[in-house]
Amino acid sequence: MKLNTIKPAAGSTHASKRVGRGIGSGLGKTAGRGHKGQKSRAGGFHKVGFEGGQMPMARRLPKRGFISLDRAFKVEVRLDDLAALPVDSVDLLVLKQAGLVPQMAKSAKVILAGSIDKAVKLVGVNATKGAKAAIEAAGGSVEAAA
Repeated sequence: MKLNTIKPAAGSTHASKRVGRGIGSGLGKTAGRGHKGQKSRAGGFHKVGFEGGQMPMARRLPKRGFISLDRAFKVEVRLDDLAALPVDSVDLLVLKQAGLVPQMAKSAKVILAGSIDKAVKLVGVNATKGAKAAIEAAGGSVEAAA
């Protein structure tokens, strides 16, 4: 094989369009560019996503990213905080009254942080696996929220 004999595989290349070569070629006159407008002219370039000066879609739509919209309504509660409560049965209302969760909270989850030594019954409050095991080891129970 010689470098001066290498050719592309058969059918892999196409002849370039020869535009502006008369009416019979099918690409005469406007050469496939249509009539008038920025894209018909030489140097008629615009950025990807440009919409002719109209506010582009990427800027019209609100930015949300990966921030959960309901993160303000989900609250974590430590085991230490549960142990400090004076009641045995704990639900979301009790946590709000004790000031452990904000009033606008819609759900709470107990996390394994600290320790608990008294029996506490969780009603409608979720708990992590470790927190649930710690509560049940102390003689309590967990009735998770649906």
